[in-house]
Amino acid sequence: MIDTKTYYKNSLFHCSFTSLMEDSQKYAARGVSASKSEVHDAIKNLDKGLYPLAFCKVLPDIVGASAEHCNIMHADTAGTKTSLAYIYWKETGDMSVWRGVTQDSIVMNVDDMACVGCVDNIVLSSTIGRNKNLIPGSVLKEIIQYTEAFCDMLRSYGIGIHLAGGETADVGDIVRTIDIGFTTFSRMRRDRLIVNDVKAGNVIVGFSSSGQASYESAYNGGMGSNGLTSARHDVFQSLYRSKYPESYDNNSPLELMYCGSKSLVDEIEIDGVGAVDVGKLVLSPTRTYLPLIKRIVADKIPIDGMIHCTGGAQTKVMKFVKNKKIIKDSLFELPPLFQLIEEESGTDRKEMYQVFNMGHRLEVYADHRQAKSLISLAAQFNIEAKIIGYVEDAQQNSLTIKDDQGEYHYAM
Repeated sequence: MIDTKTYYKNSLFHCSFTSLMEDSQKYAARGVSASKSEVHDAIKNLDKGLYPLAFCKVLPDIVGASAEHCNIMHADTAGTKTSLAYIYWKETGDMSVWRGVTQDSIVMNVDDMACVGCVDNIVLSSTIGRNKNLIPGSVLKEIIQYTEAFCDMLRSYGIGIHLAGGETADVGDIVRTIDIGFTTFSRMRRDRLIVNDVKAGNVIVGFSSSGQASYESAYNGGMGSNGLTSARHDVFQSLYRSKYPESYDNNSPLELMYCGSKSLVDEIEIDGVGAVDVGKLVLSPTRTYLPLIKRIVADKIPIDGMIHCTGGAQTKVMKFVKNKKIIKDSLFELPPLFQLIEEESGTDRKEMYQVFNMGHRLEVYADHRQAKSLISLAAQFNIEAKIIGYVEDAQQNSLTIKDDQGEYHYAM
């Protein structure tokens, strides 16, 4: 007979029901999708803008009607990361987590726009929907004040960003806790755009998502704002399921809600950093690469493409190349955060690369002669960078990832 207590303790699958399901089935049952296939199907026939391979949709200059200019607009949120911030705040009283998710939402906009070369003259507007019965005014104040503080930090690096106000709505009937979103807009010259034109022979320079950049105040686990539904339910224990039913979709199978082994304040040791509690590690704010990208643009380093590894994670690049095989065979050592998620969830490595950035969330495609300059520039911001792969011609887009556990293949 199996000792169920020993099995629970030692197994990588802390939720036995979860262990019987394919990873994609788990995501679907939780109401999310790693591939966003339904979204892509819904938009597949929409106009892709002036430059279909550009990382953000680039529009004609509607504002100034200039053939030499273009408009760029972007909208995004912190996703379900706010739900984890909510329970951490309720458990610990730590208001700083609201700064982190505010940064998450801003960065998911401005760093996407930076990948087309937009690093100045950005207009920022917020849309916050809250359940007033659960989210008091003190939380709103923290979010709004940190929005200004984060923008001040960006301005100190020469990034012009302007707050245009926004909307804060009390919508408890449709928002369980809080949703934090931003919309960004900019007008820029077309000849300053970065439009992806990835070539065979390009090397891929990856920029680490973990560590502590010179403009960050603490160690960053590298989480970003993708994969949080999976991470929080697979890592944290069932106590939070019963204690905070408002933090998850009650239509999802209860067996899949908070079925990990960790409490929010359990600590893990990180080399060179010390003890970090797991809740704060998963809530690490999405690193902005804007100060670095601003310098890449200002120094006029020739590059052929820039990818922000958000939705789709390490497979994201396949949407922005044409007839190319991308080989990533020298990735960063897996940061402790992603080791933890992998161990707690039992998710296979191939799926992990589709959901989580796994150690780098920005990659630049360039001639090998530019790699040294890019890596050196990153070091000035205390961001680790390295060549993580290369590009070959192909009949159709594909990606191969090689690591110490195996080789993983993806195709469009």
